[in-house]
Amino acid sequence: MPGDQQAYEQAMNAGHNAAWDQDWQVAIAAYGRAIQEFPQDPEAHLHLGLGLLEVGRLEDAFKVYTRAHQLAPDDPIPLEKSADVLERMGRLREAAQQYINVSEVYLSQRDLGKAIANWERATRLTPGLIPIHAKLAQAYERVGDKKRAVREYLTLAFNFQRTNDSDKAIRAAQRALRLEKNNPQILNTIRALESGGRILPPSDDGASPNTRAASFERDTGVKSKREQVGEADPLGPLGEAMTDALGMLAIHVMEGDAMEAAGDAMAAMEAQRQGYQEDAISAYQRADGHMRHPALKLNLGGLLVMANRSDEAVRYLNEAIQFPALAPGALHGLAQAYFKQGKQKQALRYLLQSLQNVDTELAMDDDEELELNSIYKRLVTVLDQVKDESLLAINQRFIALLEGKDWKQRIADTRRQLEETLREQGAKGVVDILTAAHGDKLTESVTLIDRYMRQGMLTLAMDEAHRAVEYSPNYLPVHTRMAEIMMSEGRVRQAIAKYNTIARTFLSRGENDRATDILTNVLELAPLDISVRESLIDLMESEERWDEALDQYIDLADAHHQLGNFDLSRDTYMLAERIANRVSASPEKLVRIKHRMADIDQIRLDMRRAQKTYEEIIQLAPDDERAHRMLVDLNYRQGNQAEAIRRLDKLLSIYARQKQVNRIIQLLEEMVTMYPNDTGLRSRLASIYRQLGRKMDAIIQLDALGELQLEAGLHKDAANTIRQIITMNPEHVEDYRKLLAQLGG
Repeated sequence: MPGDQQAYEQAMNAGHNAAWDQDWQVAIAAYGRAIQEFPQDPEAHLHLGLGLLEVGRLEDAFKVYTRAHQLAPDDPIPLEKSADVLERMGRLREAAQQYINVSEVYLSQRDLGKAIANWERATRLTPGLIPIHAKLAQAYERVGDKKRAVREYLTLAFNFQRTNDSDKAIRAAQRALRLEKNNPQILNTIRALESGGRILPPSDDGASPNTRAASFERDTGVKSKREQVGEADPLGPLGEAMTDALGMLAIHVMEGDAMEAAGDAMAAMEAQRQGYQEDAISAYQRADGHMRHPALKLNLGGLLVMANRSDEAVRYLNEAIQFPALAPGALHGLAQAYFKQGKQKQALRYLLQSLQNVDTELAMDDDEELELNSIYKRLVTVLDQVKDESLLAINQRFIALLEGKDWKQRIADTRRQLEETLREQGAKGVVDILTAAHGDKLTESVTLIDRYMRQGMLTLAMDEAHRAVEYSPNYLPVHTRMAEIMMSEGRVRQAIAKYNTIARTFLSRGENDRATDILTNVLELAPLDISVRESLIDLMESEERWDEALDQYIDLADAHHQLGNFDLSRDTYMLAERIANRVSASPEKLVRIKHRMADIDQIRLDMRRAQKTYEEIIQLAPDDERAHRMLVDLNYRQGNQAEAIRRLDKLLSIYARQKQVNRIIQLLEEMVTMYPNDTGLRSRLASIYRQLGRKMDAIIQLDALGELQLEAGLHKDAANTIRQIITMNPEHVEDYRKLLAQLGG
């Protein structure tokens, strides 16, 4: 049934006034009232979304904008707003796809300028979107913007080369050359492509791509410490620290301290450089009695570890830890020493400390360092509980991680994977991934998948995900990424099915919070997906979270209603009602449920059942205007005129107590229009007109009332009505007096 137009307009005006005053909480409440009157109104949803956005309720704003898009699918504004919300939430891939969807709507409206703007936003959020760069290039060419068209064609060339499609890369560059034949940037790009050289993305200032140093995936030209890391010492932190220690020790000797040990120290350093470990160890041990420098301790301890003399190494490495510059290497050396002694608990503790030292040294700022410390603290807590039989495999994994020329680059990737696994699969997942036969390969795969997804290379990302699943089929973060890729490709149904499978896996493991998060996110994408909502309800019922389950039952019933399954919708509302009574839900929630049940009864023409439900609503909420109004209409439709008038008087008394005179007039005028032959309605409308001094309007109603009474043979009542008219001294009053005389008045 339609809502109250006047109440809607009042709520919207109140919302606009509050928004003007930046009182967003009041605005949100007002727009919410407007939506209650007209739930299908997209404009009210748009204004409510803005209010929620202003107070930082991003999740709620996204839901409201999504609903607005469902109500007005041809309007690009709700889509554009939801894309903005996704961007603020950090869900950049989804935001980029949403901006692409907005562009398609603008294209259908022949608004190329706005389509271009949204394509640009998409490419800024997710670099490497080849189809979108192609559309941008053609669009700029069409509007005559050669400079931007050239930039997009060269960006296409760069992306095609990254996917090893040199022919397409050359064709894209040649297309740019047709626009600007003497552009040196284009000519250099084509030459590089034809000769097999690597190209960089185009610069906006026209500089040669070979001289552009900025990273494609970052807007700033300043690289972080992690990005500057090149090849490292293949012996890991210990090897790096021993190299640094050689320099420190050489300076210490040259400064003239401990001259009696200088000869032995220099002999030790030379033997170490030439790889004569035993000679170096002997010389360092002789110097150790006269020289207490931590660099000497570090080198001696490291050499003893390499010579499998771990028992002796521990003392020297413990002394070297006190020097911060050498601490990561000393910790790494101690870990190896304890590992070789079979003391896996101690080895693991020192390995984690070494990893943490290296990782935090590469942090961009204090905030990142604090975050890393927190992550490693959680990892230590988890791994401290690991049983002895798993410790050996875990330590072997970490020792292998700290070897090779790229160990510094791999540390961050591994830590991110462990953090995600801990978040999504708990402590058991971390242990499983560290002890898995292909754990190192899985880390590389996840890193590659993320890189491909950032660059928009979705096919490559999915291929890599399938490879990862082959050697680690139960690693859920890979499955989550597969679902994200499907969403980015527009394969919504497959993505939802994948998310549902992931959620059920979490449920089977007893990780209900993670399952709830997954299912809730899926319902944001597909609010009408019945199976997903039923899974969420099952989860909440299993945990006896009845208040949340109640809300989900109401939403499930709404979904059935929107899908046209009215019988199933009503049954679900009845179940929600039983739960609401069981958990002593608020009267407002019960009233909401009953209203929807009554709406369905009216759709099914079950008037008696609807009437009974509205009477129950009034028992819960005596001033519920909509229930009173529905009872008035239902009684009129069933021919119960006297009962309809009685119900109407109750509603009018509510308006009178609230001093809503305009609502009284509006309702009576509407009712008189619907039921023009009802004398009770005419009488009440005439009375309110007289009270307000609207003489002519009152006379018109009384005149019509008198005619109805005469037609019905109610001469006495007609005479009383004519007397009322005469007291108001209308035009042609004598005619009324004559009529009254004829009636015997």
